[in-house]
Amino acid sequence: MTSALGAAALVLTSLGTVAAAPASATPASATICGFFKTSTDAYYRHCTRDGSHVVIKVKVALARDHELCVRPGTTWLGSARKIQGAYYVGRTC
Repeated sequence: MTSALGAAALVLTSLGTVAAAPASATPASATICGFFKTSTDAYYRHCTRDGSHVVIKVKVALARDHELCVRPGTTWLGSARKIQGAYYVGRTC
C-alpha cells in the first residue's frame, strides 16, 4: 500500500500540483515543485526534464487572478502578502 501511495504522489507531482512549503523555504530549494512562499515572497518552481514552458494560474488577493507562462526553474510571482497561490492549468506555452 505504501508503494501505491508513493506512486500516486509521484504522478500528481509530475502533473504540476500545488506544493505547500514551510515559510523558511528558499527559492533555490531543488526539492519543491509548484507554488511556495518564503516569509516575504511567492514563487512557482516548474520542474521538468524536457525544457517545456507551462501556463500557470496565479491567485491574487484583492486583484484579478491571471495566467503566466513560466519556464523551467523558479519564477518569482510577487509579494507573499498579495499572492495566494498558483497552479498548472494543463497546457504549454
